[in-house]
Amino acid sequence: MSAALVPHKGTEHHYQYDPGKALAYTAATLAWVGDPAAEDYARQVIARLAPAGDVEKWPRRVASANIDLALDLLGGDRLDEACNAAQRAILSGRIVPSNHWRALEVVNAVEARQLPEATDLREAYQGLKALPGGG
Repeated sequence: MSAALVPHKGTEHHYQYDPGKALAYTAATLAWVGDPAAEDYARQVIARLAPAGDVEKWPRRVASANIDLALDLLGGDRLDEACNAAQRAILSGRIVPSNHWRALEVVNAVEARQLPEATDLREAYQGLKALPGGG
């Protein structure tokens, strides 16, 4: 059964399940539903795809994992850490436009709590929106 899920030469396409992305899918799903387990999965994605901070191979997945991490940290009221994770994602310039709303959720939460980092995070987000294709 699992062999059917593994891409075979000539059958690769966007909608086929990719086992290599399973960890990232899990992190995103858990973050979306507000499950605190998302933190561990998001950190695993970041550690596997960006060892020593090198994000050259999978920059979009690492940016998304940082957004997943930030959203999870918001749920745990760890706003400073959430702000840092969101800022890493935003400043990477690799957040796809379909994920901008997720970054904005962190920006809004940090602003609502009037954290000192709120201004810098908002400015980074505005810069993200100004990029080509940024919406």
